[in-house]
Amino acid sequence: MSDDRPDYPPIRRVVTGHTQDNIARAMLDGPATNAKYPGRGVVSTLIWCTDAMPADISVGEQFEDMGSRILGSPPPPNGTRFAVIDFPPGNAAVVHRTETIDYVIVLAGEIEMDMDDSTVKLKAGDVMVQRGTNHAWVNRGSERARVAFVLIDAKPLGIGHALSRGVSAAEPGSDLAR
Repeated sequence: MSDDRPDYPPIRRVVTGHTQDNIARAMLDGPATNAKYPGRGVVSTLIWCTDAMPADISVGEQFEDMGSRILGSPPPPNGTRFAVIDFPPGNAAVVHRTETIDYVIVLAGEIEMDMDDSTVKLKAGDVMVQRGTNHAWVNRGSERARVAFVLIDAKPLGIGHALSRGVSAAEPGSDLAR
């Protein structure tokens, strides 16, 4: 299995906060380490999540590293999920839907989002607001695509079959492969 794990550049994660004396500073600064390998050449790295709105940003140097939690694709109820995913060229497309608003930022390369009857091509610097649609991410280019995703819990649409909490879009049986 480790042979299938690509050697992509690490993601530097900086988390700020306040000391007990109310001094703002970086509390964590280093490589993000909560990576999953859901498919050949794909790396999904959780950066941070929240499990309530408004989020807890209490003062103090003792706090839970919300980037170390184990989550599926959707965020916790009333929460958020911030992840960076690396897609290799020719990745397997996995059709899925979450009951979320997704902010998508392409950091490097190019990626296509296939929907029910259309495709949108995004390149580095492009952003997308994805509102609970059926979709699959496909890298049809020749270089790795690195994409940042912020998923925000939303009211259910009441259509189709969204992924359940704790289920990853890459898990067999959780979605449709193209």
